[in-house]
Amino acid sequence: MQRCHWSETSDEMRAYHDTFWGTPIHDDQALFAKLILDMNQAGLSWATILKKTANFYEAYANFDIQQVAAFDQEKFLELMNNPGIIRNRLKVQAAIVNAQKVIEIQAEFGSFDSYIWSFTNGKVEQHHIVTEQDIPTRNDLSDRMSKDMKRRGMKFIGTTTIYAYLQAIGVINDHAQACFRYAALLD
Repeated sequence: MQRCHWSETSDEMRAYHDTFWGTPIHDDQALFAKLILDMNQAGLSWATILKKTANFYEAYANFDIQQVAAFDQEKFLELMNNPGIIRNRLKVQAAIVNAQKVIEIQAEFGSFDSYIWSFTNGKVEQHHIVTEQDIPTRNDLSDRMSKDMKRRGMKFIGTTTIYAYLQAIGVINDHAQACFRYAALLD
């Protein structure tokens, strides 16, 4: 069975690739969780985030949007002292702000899912990747979404982070054509 080359670096990466990466997500809490995890990955390896994922879920109240939006200074300091997560001040602050902004988006669009998928009219953007060198780090879609999220007050969501997010949540299919998951995710 052939996989995307990047997934062959560890058992964790293989499992992430085989069961999650690129699978369309339509649950607001799962979309929020993935946004915060991808935001925390910026500047780090994805393997680092995978190893800390359970800690993130515990520290961020299972990524319950309402709870994270209500985190106060005491909870912020608790997160900053938690060695199980990424303790970057800007990333921790951004997670709280972004939860608040997701609530505003939910009020406007009915759900965070509706907002995210509105950028592609509910369709998966199919790329036809032959080698990993064909995978861009950003595109027009990630540029537009990042710009709109920033306009809404969200933090730590540059176009490269958003591109990785869109790949992970299945809005963009960047599995290599030879990968067993590529054809399964064509719509």
